[in-house]
Amino acid sequence: MKVAVIGNGAMGSGIAQAFAQCADIEKVFLCGRNPERIEKAYNKIIGGIEKRVARGKADQSLLDGVKDRLAWGLMDDLAGEADLIVESISEEMDVKLSVLTHLMNDVNTKEDTIWSTNTSSLSITEISAGLPKPVVGLHFFNPAPVMKLIEIASGLTTPADYVDKMVEIAKTIGKVPVKVSESPGFVVNRILIPYINEGIFCLQEGVSDVAGIDTCMKLGANHPMGPLALGDLVGLDVCMAIMNTLEEETGDPKYRVPILMKQMVRAGKLGMKSGEGFYKYGGPDGPVPNDIF
Repeated sequence: MKVAVIGNGAMGSGIAQAFAQCADIEKVFLCGRNPERIEKAYNKIIGGIEKRVARGKADQSLLDGVKDRLAWGLMDDLAGEADLIVESISEEMDVKLSVLTHLMNDVNTKEDTIWSTNTSSLSITEISAGLPKPVVGLHFFNPAPVMKLIEIASGLTTPADYVDKMVEIAKTIGKVPVKVSESPGFVVNRILIPYINEGIFCLQEGVSDVAGIDTCMKLGANHPMGPLALGDLVGLDVCMAIMNTLEEETGDPKYRVPILMKQMVRAGKLGMKSGEGFYKYGGPDGPVPNDIF
């Protein structure tokens, strides 16, 4: 099987690596429209595995296999070779539809190619309705090479064989697939993102500080991470987009976004990926609570 992953951000790169680490996958194409960004993402994948090999955390055979299976290039040049296309660009309906429509209409892809979209909250039915071919939803979790779960989401027009094939593919690359029906946020984010949201409300209302809120949930609920650190890991822009989708789709005001989250996103303080969120990253002592709170 040949797989084309469209998108070279954190999720796209991670998904490409997850496929490339599997010896049963013939070829993985890391694709996009900007060659400099794609090459940078490719080098980051290889460099990360090289560091793990140097520290004795991974075998040389893993690195050699990924180098052999993973290639990068422009999506218009490589998508036509793929048996499975995984779109993993920004969590915006218009952007996803634009890219998928272009690939389906303007690129000579295989007749039996499986089309999929990696989304954490968007409607699979709505995405498919705007395209000439149906799609199946995939929800990988960050970091994709490590996290075992894939939510496999079907919309009203998703072919049953797409879902069944993706279940088998997920198992092939060592993941645990769970079938989910059309529902905003699916399972994980419908529960998880409101948890992060409520932690931000607690901070906004002065119930406790950053360290206090996260400590309460780690020690009081035995969670590995508190909600604010988790929000930084997911990305506060992503959290806000999911909360907005939940509120729009359900009409339930319990999914409203805190003003503080909006302010953080507007300021570009998105969490780990921007170097600053509720914590500051990159210092010698690791993440430290942001002193602006």
